Amino acid sequence: MYAIVESGGRQYRAEAGESFSTEKLPYEVGEQIELENVLLLADGENVKVGRPTVDGVSVKATVVEQYRGKKIFVWKYKPKKRYRRRRGHRQSYTRLRVDEIVVG
Repeated sequence: MYAIVESGGRQYRAEAGESFSTEKLPYEVGEQIELENVLLLADGENVKVGRPTVDGVSVKATVVEQYRGKKIFVWKYKPKKRYRRRRGHRQSYTRLRVDEIVVG
């Protein structure tokens, strides 16, 4: 059984025992959270598609870690004008481990 959940404007496949990374969420490591924006629930041959969400279904997950991604550099350059700028960016992420999919 798996579910498609929405977090931070993106969609993730949540399956019990698996983990996935989302944009940073304001929770501490070890804290259990409940994701209620379930867009799809699939259990073998049975598939429930939400309009826009599936009623009575939620996903319980535990925060495994808060980490930052690889640094990327953004360059601005204008030829013949002596204009060059370099900026760096590191995105913050939260890794979640799915404990169970609650159907009720």
